[in-house]
Amino acid sequence: MSGGHRLGRRFGWLWGAYGTSALGTWLAFGALPLIAIQVLHSGPAEVAALSSAGAAVGAVVAVPLGPWVEFRRKRPVLIAMDLVRCAALLTVPVAFALGVLTFVHLLLVSVVVAAADITFRAASGAYLKTLLPAGDLLVANARFESTAWTTTIIGPPLGGAAIAFLGPVATVVADAVSYLLSALGIRAMGGPEPVPERREAARLRAGDLLDGWRHLLADATLRPLLFNTALFNGLVMASGPLLAVLMLGRLGFAPWQYGLAFAVPSIGGLLGSRLARPLVARFGQREVLVGAGALRALWPVGLAFLGPGTGGLLLVMGVEFGLILCCGVFNPVCATYRLERTPADRVARTLSAWAVTTKAGTALLTAVWGVLGGLLGPRTAIGLAGVLLLATPLLLPRRSAARDTEPEPEPEPGPGQEPEPAPHRV
Repeated sequence: MSGGHRLGRRFGWLWGAYGTSALGTWLAFGALPLIAIQVLHSGPAEVAALSSAGAAVGAVVAVPLGPWVEFRRKRPVLIAMDLVRCAALLTVPVAFALGVLTFVHLLLVSVVVAAADITFRAASGAYLKTLLPAGDLLVANARFESTAWTTTIIGPPLGGAAIAFLGPVATVVADAVSYLLSALGIRAMGGPEPVPERREAARLRAGDLLDGWRHLLADATLRPLLFNTALFNGLVMASGPLLAVLMLGRLGFAPWQYGLAFAVPSIGGLLGSRLARPLVARFGQREVLVGAGALRALWPVGLAFLGPGTGGLLLVMGVEFGLILCCGVFNPVCATYRLERTPADRVARTLSAWAVTTKAGTALLTAVWGVLGGLLGPRTAIGLAGVLLLATPLLLPRRSAARDTEPEPEPEPGPGQEPEPAPHRV
């Protein structure tokens, strides 16, 4: 284990499974839209729908899955969601080989994968909280964050080469295989996991669907964090397609330059994830959470001044490096903070509600900014998103309020016992 801090064999398997599936995801980054364009000859509206509508509908489908996960052992759920994603993705090359692939098929696959992704994240957060003591959660989340940015750096270039030689369908197969390997890794973890207690019968109650949102909205620090994250992520992601149009169209950047502009700054995510723990140790968790959350909002407005040539490329790389560096610090601290403030019997529902909210918000803002880009032009729409992002720190929890609302401590497990089941993030 890196950093000399060992988290045990079972966490090692979980970490390896995460890294494998993350690499597969980035190898196949943009594969479904490329298939829609190159194989099905879909237009811009259909490609946009594949990205935004698929995620939005997947988020809606995932709403009842959070309560369903809460009252089940988490490791079988993780394995099942990996296998669901693997099976869904494998239908694409099969349909392509048989000559029956359609746009509706791609849309359904994107919905299933999005719903399974939200469910997996909710279950993995809940499982992580049962697997490690509270003092190790930040270390674990920082390692996940570091792995995410590492795969972001190496995945797209490798995927691009595979697409160039073998076509986009090949990367979908690689992504499917990565989920299968992830399932096998989680299966190999072994070890006991207690069955969560159900307050009533095993039947899902209507009130369970909203329990995650009730917890988030009732907590004086998680509530502003949710709104801040949903708006920040939505505005950043909504600017992405417009930035691609601006760079690859009007400003004349080559595709390799566009890829380089986002791959190299991902090194900032590695650095940020490494800094998260020492910064928290020196300044405190809430101070780092608020500080990094505010600093990350300052960078994107610079993209409105993007120009052609080497200067423009360096500007994008500088802005993205600063943004990703701050996100690399903020994300693991936020994930740990959310776990610590959520009772053990409500983690999966809370994390599912968080993921549904942020994904639905991103889908909505992406659609809105697509319209604004058509009306105002991509540069103006990017600048507007950057200006609005400058206001997002106002939604971060105030330090004084955060200090006054400490969560009640959970009872420590007895000798030889694992903590009671409970919930995660991202």
